[in-house]
Amino acid sequence: MHSFYRSYGKRAIDFVLSGVGAIVLLPVFLIIAVLIKLESKGPVFFRQKRVGLHKKNFSIMKFRTMRIDTPKDMPTHMLANPDQYITKVGRFLRKTSLDELPQIFNIIKGEMAVIGPRPALWNQDDLVAERDKYGANDILPGLTGWAQINGRDELEIPIKAKLDGEYVKKMSFMFDFKCFLSTIISIFKRDGVVEGGTGELHRMEQDKAVRK
Repeated sequence: MHSFYRSYGKRAIDFVLSGVGAIVLLPVFLIIAVLIKLESKGPVFFRQKRVGLHKKNFSIMKFRTMRIDTPKDMPTHMLANPDQYITKVGRFLRKTSLDELPQIFNIIKGEMAVIGPRPALWNQDDLVAERDKYGANDILPGLTGWAQINGRDELEIPIKAKLDGEYVKKMSFMFDFKCFLSTIISIFKRDGVVEGGTGELHRMEQDKAVRK
């Protein structure tokens, strides 16, 4: 049963859910697009190179949350002070994860799944290497995943990769359903979102300890 789900059922469900989601969420897309254009110049959508299935790169879609003068091809966690570039609308979109909604189209195209490891940035060689240990690069990356609901941005790379490996082992309809519900709860609680990238909360706590 699990084998059938992994081979056929998961993709079929992803396609249906993302297709219905794109239609139902169209008014939300339009409202967000207007808010982005009213606040700052530039395109509504933002594309970024990410690592996909079998480590092949693809362009992930997001709502633009940063000013157009932000250094190009520079991941947020590598910026010295990312807050200075994030717009007001963008900050809200990031906190609520609404900036991720355009990835519905990546799912429709078959580049992503609803549930799976979050796609690594094109330059996150350390995360990609860690995921290789668990076979987490050999399944479609997801809109949300097991690591996302267990820490998101504050997780250190080895822990994140290990959680992605746990997902690979447990992947099933019921486990995906559990991840989906847990993601909704995490979004409302706004858990684990830290500007600056992977492991940032841990580094912030270390800095506080040093100052004390």
